[in-house]
Amino acid sequence: MSYQKLYTAKARATGGRDGRAISSDNVIDLALTTPKEMGGPGKEGATNPEQLFAAGYAACFDSALNLVARFEKQTIAGSSVAADVSLGHVGDKYDIAVDLHVNIPGLELAHAEDLVAKAHQICPYSRATRGNIEVNLTTTTHA
Repeated sequence: MSYQKLYTAKARATGGRDGRAISSDNVIDLALTTPKEMGGPGKEGATNPEQLFAAGYAACFDSALNLVARFEKQTIAGSSVAADVSLGHVGDKYDIAVDLHVNIPGLELAHAEDLVAKAHQICPYSRATRGNIEVNLTTTTHA
């Protein structure tokens, strides 16, 4: 089976961690900064690649979670996904790790964990990172 593109997002970055990131449609036009924790200026109002990755992964995972729920004819309302993306060292190389905190209010915890595990199997970000970086899942069910 061949890969069929449904959509292609385009963005360009200049200046590395202390430059700009701009999408091809100019909807995203962001100043970038190296965080103070990494020895950078941590400029006010600027973002970094880890924050952008965290936002994308969280949104994609929540979509996958809601898709799995629909497949299983489950109604979930108010789900949320918080992604913590960490940059660190593995030996002398940089690497990232992700902690996904998934909350599905109103479900039994075991059922919520099952939906999260299934979403992790189909989420494109999860599939892209599987076997490449550490991804930890935490599931809660509080309102």
